[in-house]
Amino acid sequence: MHIVIKAQPERKALLNSLFTHSQATISWVGHGDDPPPADVYLDDCFEEEGYAFHSVTTEPVFVNAVVNTAGGFPANCIRYNGWPGFLRAPVMEVATADKELMVKAGSLLRDLQWKYIEAPDEPGMVSARVVAMIINEAYFGYGEQISSKEDIDTAMKLGTNYPYGPFEWSEMIGLHKIAALLEQLSLQSSRYHIAPALKEALTNQK
Repeated sequence: MHIVIKAQPERKALLNSLFTHSQATISWVGHGDDPPPADVYLDDCFEEEGYAFHSVTTEPVFVNAVVNTAGGFPANCIRYNGWPGFLRAPVMEVATADKELMVKAGSLLRDLQWKYIEAPDEPGMVSARVVAMIINEAYFGYGEQISSKEDIDTAMKLGTNYPYGPFEWSEMIGLHKIAALLEQLSLQSSRYHIAPALKEALTNQK
């Protein structure tokens, strides 16, 4: 199986490690490059640079799209949660609006020896939505001066056995990505409204 990947340089080693147990061969493309023929395409930097594989119309394209749903992509696209920290998880979340495409995606992922779970085609899928809410609640608590960021991180790691605290998660993922997901989710429910302290932190980053 030949896979063409578009990714930012700092992500290549991580992505390459996902293929160590398969017989796949990998080609990398940069910004503006015409993708060569392949069996599968992987667009890892959609959220930073926009969709990469417009010329690919039949082969499956996996897109690192946590906030955007499948309706905004060509019909051959499958979303996956590639946010920092999530690709190292033992199971990959994937989503698409097309059941037949999901069957094909599942076959490809099994060939690659990747464990996966089909998530709903909604903003955040499952795990990113949960983590975004935890981060938001942590910012509510921090804004109300309940505790320091360091102590909240420690409490979450010791109390829930999470690998990272909410503020560590936000730094790893990128606060702008968390805010973008919460903003999209808040259109569905007011419980996702962004905490004032998170908005302030985001403003201070600009």
